[in-house]
Amino acid sequence: MTAQVSPQTDETGPARSKIDSTLRAILRDVLGLSEERAAELTPDSGLFGHLPELDSQAVADLLTEMEDRFDIIIEDDEVDGDHLETYGGLLALAEAKTVTS
Repeated sequence: MTAQVSPQTDETGPARSKIDSTLRAILRDVLGLSEERAAELTPDSGLFGHLPELDSQAVADLLTEMEDRFDIIIEDDEVDGDHLETYGGLLALAEAKTVTS
């Protein structure tokens, strides 16, 4: 039984890491963040209202790019202020959508 649990853990880690690295790349490309600024983002890092690059137009561009790169569809009613408030919120949205798609 232990052998079955271990592979599941191994599969989850890289998947989450891949989502995280892809999301950081999206933020770099859409917002023009430097590699260093994107790498410094923590789950508690503020996004909307904290990053001057993330205005209302950039939010639309960001969500569109997330849909393209993750091959997901994000409905308007699925996004709320909590998702855009912090990097952790945005990452949670990306993780939830990639799991359900």
